[in-house]
Amino acid sequence: MTINDTKSLGRSGLELSAMGFGGAPIGNFLRPFTDVAAAAMINQAWDLGTRFFDTAPHYGRGLSEYRLGHSLRRRPREEYVLSTKVGRLVGPWANGLATDASYIDPSPFEAEFDYSYDGVMRSVEQSMQRMFTDHFDLLFIHDCDRFTHGDEQPAVFKQAMNSAYPALEALRDQGVVKAIGFGVNETAVCAAALKNTDADCFLLAGRYTLLEQDPLDELLPSCEERGVGVVLGGVYNSGILATGPVDGAKFNYTTAPRSILAKAAALEKICGNHNVPLPAAALQFAYAHPAVTSICIGARTLDQQQRNADLFETVIAEELWADLRAEGLIREDAPTPQYGDSTQPQEFT
Repeated sequence: MTINDTKSLGRSGLELSAMGFGGAPIGNFLRPFTDVAAAAMINQAWDLGTRFFDTAPHYGRGLSEYRLGHSLRRRPREEYVLSTKVGRLVGPWANGLATDASYIDPSPFEAEFDYSYDGVMRSVEQSMQRMFTDHFDLLFIHDCDRFTHGDEQPAVFKQAMNSAYPALEALRDQGVVKAIGFGVNETAVCAAALKNTDADCFLLAGRYTLLEQDPLDELLPSCEERGVGVVLGGVYNSGILATGPVDGAKFNYTTAPRSILAKAAALEKICGNHNVPLPAAALQFAYAHPAVTSICIGARTLDQQQRNADLFETVIAEELWADLRAEGLIREDAPTPQYGDSTQPQEFT
């Protein structure tokens, strides 16, 4: 299993590399990147075999889109899959200086939620300009979930369904985009959209991991049955499955609670018994479900990105997954990786 293995994205006809490039870090998420460092990350991802690149206007208020588009513009367009998102419009910041709690030194713009039909059309046009492209492969309606909007979420979701989604349908009909769907943090939002639209795909962040498997109840089986592709983000649950249960470990972007620390410790112990790094198991477990087409990973350094590739390609003995099931740490109905004729685990240092 390698990061440039591909799966078909449901019925869309698109082929995505197993590991996708998550564009939030190069938008200066939590810490700044230089343009040169961002380009180096993108070029290394390409050299490693990544051919699926995801971004959004939200990431650094257009900065991630600009950097990604600038680095990819001389690559053959037919050789990679490009996705961005709608739901926010980026425009000039009145004071010329932008601040953001999550994005450090973003572009001097402000971002406003806009799930209207016209807002989506304007957003896509702006994204094309920032990214030097005349079409996208995937477009996701971004963050129409309770995690982002709180008690206003039902009204936001209604507008996304009634206005933003028809706009994406029109763009799909025009050939501007090949596949459309929703990019959110909550399984319930995907399930509701699946019941009420003909979405081609979902980008679900943080909800199908070694720590959380609720999508096995309904969403993933329904997607598989209907030929709807799933891309997973946040397969480290924003940190703890990469770092282990260390002091200050993050879970869903906040300090991990004791119950999560305890479960992560149990996972790490069993992985250690098999000489397997916890993040290797986290990456491969998420990708193993047949409905999952790609896992989208955002790395912060070249070494981290290389390590993610190495972890993903580590062969893991079947006994590890059996032990995790026996301890109730993964569900009985959770698919686990198959390695063909490979029977011996790869030593990892």
